Amino acid sequence: MSEIIDTFIAPPCHDRIEALYQDEHLVLINKPAGLLSLSGKNPQNLDSVHHRLVQIFPGCTLVHRLDFGTSGLMVVARNKAVNAALCQQFSQRSVSKMYSALLCGHVALDEGVIDAAIAKDPALFPLMSICAVSGKPARSRYRVVERFERQLADGARLPLTRVDLIPETGRTHQLRIHCQQLGHPILGCDLYGGLLLPGTGQTARLMLHASELHFTHPVSGEPVAARCESPF
Repeated sequence: MSEIIDTFIAPPCHDRIEALYQDEHLVLINKPAGLLSLSGKNPQNLDSVHHRLVQIFPGCTLVHRLDFGTSGLMVVARNKAVNAALCQQFSQRSVSKMYSALLCGHVALDEGVIDAAIAKDPALFPLMSICAVSGKPARSRYRVVERFERQLADGARLPLTRVDLIPETGRTHQLRIHCQQLGHPILGCDLYGGLLLPGTGQTARLMLHASELHFTHPVSGEPVAARCESPF
């Protein structure tokens, strides 16, 4: 099998990482959109959440990642023991996450479930695909917050739906491809159909933000309910 070559070069990200909470065990941050979670193999992709934070918190490790274009909550472990404990919570699916998103068009139902297996295909890299045969089970819930229209510069009106998305599994690109499967891709999604503002040549950032994260503090045992309001 030929090696997959990632030719992506991240443009500079001038937005800072906001630390929302920290103690001697972990840090909760608000990741800006347009910043890699981990540095890439290409030296031009050195800047990342981990690269920045390890200079402030030596020895810190990422427990989970957010896509390059996604903003919002991440929990960062400050030592190996905390990392192992948090990773176990993620693998056991005892961590709950909620995302805010803007979807293209008006979603018909007020809430629903998208249950569609997701497969990795090297021939489609970096795209994932829906495949009931070779895909891994993937399930997401959505809840409509509001339906509205945004007026564009040319006077046209763009129908959008603001939703809360709750992933019950954690597959690569899960929310992005599930929203495409729903028929309403996430606005600004360059991979799954929502990149351009209709009627314009303009692009939007990926309108996906990790807004809530619930887990158990690995040392104190206390429940942690982190929230970070969407910037869009």
